[in-house]
Amino acid sequence: MSKTDAKLDELKARYETMIGFTPPKIAKRLELGMRVDPDLVSALEDWRIAALTPAALDQKTVQLMAFAILLVQTSEAAANHAKAAIRAGATLEELHASAGIAALFRGVAAFNMAGEILAGLFPETRPAD
Repeated sequence: MSKTDAKLDELKARYETMIGFTPPKIAKRLELGMRVDPDLVSALEDWRIAALTPAALDQKTVQLMAFAILLVQTSEAAANHAKAAIRAGATLEELHASAGIAALFRGVAAFNMAGEILAGLFPETRPAD
């Protein structure tokens, strides 16, 4: 295994630890980037992990914040951070409260997106047909 392959595996493992898997779009970005400019990809991923693992905040709080911020941007990545928040111990109620904060700044679009994400992650909350 080459040094670049080992680094790629390490970067993917960071996502697997945080979310439970490496999202396909991220895997493609990492694989391409490690072939084209491994120093840049490594630097960006080191910055990302540093920002997402601050000493001053626990992982649940970080992931709830990331979830809300991404909902405000109506980014599909919000779902990944909802999963990471759950892995860090967040409850449906905490995620829903975070979505309410996002809705304050983005409106119903953010809340609708959160509803879709959370219904998928907490199937027991879906209404019966």
